[in-house]
Amino acid sequence: MSDDPPLQLKPRLEISIDQVQAIIDRVAPGSPVAAITELRGGEISTILEITRADAPSCILKVYPAQLQWKMAKEVYVLGLVRDAGIAIPRTLMADDSRALIDFNFVLMSKLDGVVLGNREAALTDQELFSIYAAMGAALRHINGITLDSFGYIGPHGVWTSHPTNRAYMSAQFERKLTEFCTRGGDEALAARLRAGILARSVLLDAADTPRLCHYDFHAGNVLVTPEGQPRLTGIVDFENATAGDPLMDVAKALYYFTPKDAPKRDGLLAGYGASDRSDWEATIALYRLASTLELWCWFAQIGKMDALPKITEELERAANTLA
Repeated sequence: MSDDPPLQLKPRLEISIDQVQAIIDRVAPGSPVAAITELRGGEISTILEITRADAPSCILKVYPAQLQWKMAKEVYVLGLVRDAGIAIPRTLMADDSRALIDFNFVLMSKLDGVVLGNREAALTDQELFSIYAAMGAALRHINGITLDSFGYIGPHGVWTSHPTNRAYMSAQFERKLTEFCTRGGDEALAARLRAGILARSVLLDAADTPRLCHYDFHAGNVLVTPEGQPRLTGIVDFENATAGDPLMDVAKALYYFTPKDAPKRDGLLAGYGASDRSDWEATIALYRLASTLELWCWFAQIGKMDALPKITEELERAANTLA
């Protein structure tokens, strides 16, 4: 079992108006800062809204010490999505000098709208279907962006390139199964999962072109109009993006749904459009296992141990299905 201390997220940031003003002065000299508000959301980074007296608000995203490289990655991915026809934040400034504050940060434009997750409880099934259909269409646009190779995206492109999707996902599965065992997961369960994954790895061959995947596409990263029929106004948080199979992105989006979320699931799939792959459901099931395994390892890494038994049960069910 790993003895590594839990990963520290969300920097404990004490930042003054003067420090924020110094940041704003780099992009808009003389534009006075009126207020700073920490926003909820964002599991990894600290996110602040900067209100200005004479200009639109903007967003300051500050990255934790152990994940400073995610700043450059997010800027890189936002550049890839810039011409995809969807609303995303515009990068105003990115800084890794630690001259203004003690962390890497990016200053971005603030998109209109509110987080979809804050509105969902009051929406009808029809409204949920409609907004998730718009999300599905937006995800399809993101997945339309191609890259040169399969792999996890780092600060300046794909970090470790793989020539095929099967090579990439096989490496990912093996890495996470190894981590699962290192962090105290049951080795017998890992062996059962490994055998089932290997038996179905042919499913991974159907994706022959690496495509941009948001890979964290849920209601907390989607902005909509604050009142009335919700309309999509923007998509944020591309720091988990990868170059892979679009069905992996769809599977991760579906992962967040429960059985009662049928309008969301149906809307997302309808908006995304039909797949031309006959085995798409079996492939999504395999990618769901990848998401479950990643989540187990992530919670173990950040010390959220009380969440592991429930996820272990899901892994057990997956192993039984794959047997």
